[in-house]
Amino acid sequence: MKGKFRLQDFKKRKSEKKKICALTSYDYCTAHWLQKSGVDFILVGDSAGMVIYGESNTLNVRISDIVRHCRAVRKGAPQTFIVADMPFLSYQISAEKAIKNAGRMIADGGADAVKVEGGQAVIDKVKAILGAGIAVQGHIGLTPQSVSLFGGYRSQGRTAGEAEKLIKEAKMLEDAGVFSLVLEFIPYEVAANITGSVEIPTIGIGSGKECDGQILVTNDLLGLTPENIPRFAKQYASIGEEISQTASLYIDEVKNGSFPSEKETIHLEPESVKGFERDE
Repeated sequence: MKGKFRLQDFKKRKSEKKKICALTSYDYCTAHWLQKSGVDFILVGDSAGMVIYGESNTLNVRISDIVRHCRAVRKGAPQTFIVADMPFLSYQISAEKAIKNAGRMIADGGADAVKVEGGQAVIDKVKAILGAGIAVQGHIGLTPQSVSLFGGYRSQGRTAGEAEKLIKEAKMLEDAGVFSLVLEFIPYEVAANITGSVEIPTIGIGSGKECDGQILVTNDLLGLTPENIPRFAKQYASIGEEISQTASLYIDEVKNGSFPSEKETIHLEPESVKGFERDE
């Protein structure tokens, strides 16, 4: 495990043209192994709503959920930079509420920074959170909390007007003071333009290799997500199938009596056995 990735390392990586690697986590055990892998930062994402709770979108996730997941991840990865997602309606209502909820992520969850979805519509909330001394990561393109407005999980920035809007919002967020910017599911050319137009690093998800870094949902990467895996997510393993096969092996051994074996069995000391023998 290398030293903890720090806030100032984001811009440094971009200036050195070195890629930033990130993954999601929601629990202690996964966070432990991700830290051991050397991942640069972990996002405790509201994607938990879909991959942990089985919802069709992220809108049911609450502040209390993210805080609890953050605490578990922090325990598993104490030396890793952690970004906490600000869930739906935790920041949109007012600047005061945005500051309060972002503060909970840091003080109660143990996160190093928060992530806020959106551009111009939430710029005042982003500035308020930054003004309270909390680091903010931006997120534009496909913003899952706005899925009802988009009419589904569709790529953004495909027309000239949409692309121009994304480029302007990227600059707006940079000027506000965000330390990095997630670009989700936007065309390669638009992501490349944004990446070249801002001094902060861009973290791509489904937006091409020109971004300064990449992030994936760990459950997709491991093959744990049972259905509806985004087309831009690469599955590096089939852990879900391995879980099923391993559980089946356990079930078979329990049914045929080979588990628990003598190895997994505890016995009384010889002098204590008397009186516990079963009558034949």
